Amino acid sequence: MHAMLIETESTPNPATLKFLPGRPVMDMGTRDFASPEEAEASPLATALFALGDVTGVFFGRDFISVTIAPGAAWGDVKPDVLGIMVDHFLADMPLFHPPSATGIAVPAEEEEGGFADDPADADIVAQIRELIETRVRPAVANDGGDIIYRGFDKGNVYLKMQGACSGCPSSTATLKNGIETLLKHYVPEVTAVHAI
Repeated sequence: MHAMLIETESTPNPATLKFLPGRPVMDMGTRDFASPEEAEASPLATALFALGDVTGVFFGRDFISVTIAPGAAWGDVKPDVLGIMVDHFLADMPLFHPPSATGIAVPAEEEEGGFADDPADADIVAQIRELIETRVRPAVANDGGDIIYRGFDKGNVYLKMQGACSGCPSSTATLKNGIETLLKHYVPEVTAVHAI
């Protein structure tokens, strides 16, 4: 049984830790689990929620971030989380239950709840998406989360926060200042950024 080292990193949200197994987690896209019901699609997410103190699991490209309940202490939960992850990766278990529809990552933009972009704004939208992909998402991934483009309407850009970013107080400020400044700089048509 060879040992496997899973590195951990803190995130801006004290309740969330990022675990790096040193190998790819998701081939493409990301996956956010906010409840045990959602986690049923993944044996690993299910096992983590079963610990009882886990309230969120997020799969990124090369990391898994885990959020614990208020009042829970990472000192107690971390060894269990690491144990579950080591067992999972050493056994090469699938991340998702095969071959149900839930294992297929749906591109986030196609989920309901987005805003229909005006075809006249196609060039602006393409610029915004490009900036989010190349500038914003890599930075947010460092914090154990993700940001998904949800729509552009009359100068307003709508984004959805996931993972470590969704619950932390700094995220709204980061979003407003950093992303808004960036988008306005490159895309003069943008007047404001909103998290939905």
